Amino acid sequence: MGKKWMDLDGKVIIVTGGSMGIGAHIVDTLVACNAKVAIADLSPCDKYEDNENVIYVPCNVTKLESVEDMVKTVVDTFGRVDGLVNNAGVNRPRMLVDYYNGNPYYENDEDDFYFMVDVNMKGVMFCAQAVARVMIEQKSGVIVNMTSEAGMEGSKCQNIYSATKGAVNSFTLSWAKELGQFNIRVVAVAPGINEPTPMGNPEHVKELAYTRGQDANNVATDYQKIIPLGRVGLLDEIADHVAYLLSDHASYITGTISNITGGKSRG
Repeated sequence: MGKKWMDLDGKVIIVTGGSMGIGAHIVDTLVACNAKVAIADLSPCDKYEDNENVIYVPCNVTKLESVEDMVKTVVDTFGRVDGLVNNAGVNRPRMLVDYYNGNPYYENDEDDFYFMVDVNMKGVMFCAQAVARVMIEQKSGVIVNMTSEAGMEGSKCQNIYSATKGAVNSFTLSWAKELGQFNIRVVAVAPGINEPTPMGNPEHVKELAYTRGQDANNVATDYQKIIPLGRVGLLDEIADHVAYLLSDHASYITGTISNITGGKSRG
């Protein structure tokens, strides 16, 4: 559960994919910091149904009309949009070629490509575009794109996912240059290995284990060898950083990508 550690009093913030995982932790933190939050997701969320400062808006980020309707609902309800957390994302561990010759299901195919590109790239663009129209009129706003360490360094057997997150990084840098003149900041947050989220479900673990030649029943990792801080990240640590970037304390930060990886890198 989020805790109040700074004031986001009255700020209206949309969190896509806010019903679960990292998104839900971000929502909890923003609510605790007195923000007004719109949870935009296909999965229902009734956790805050008695809180007049939180609304759930069904939204398919891959459909432009759905995104535009969602933003209109938020503006009609709260009068403005101060922040967008572009959090909705999907992943399917896949290999370019199944060199184990065991199961071609785990090779890249067209369905995998469009599944990840549609949500991770097109959805991010649709949401940013819709809120930017509102923010330009306001002459203020913050867009936080959730990306990944994989988008900066690549990731074995997650090549399509990594490519989509690399594209989100490029969106971030480009939009910051386009929108800065309107007092709109655009930043990205790139987590590394974190405590379990829906992306770490058993099927995901099974797929990643196969593509990396591991036993799905024994995929324990010695994090002290690959992460200088010796542990996985906490979702609340990510949420706190997002809250900071949305706040006025980060008013001169734009066009940058923040790694939250415990120091993990290729070096």
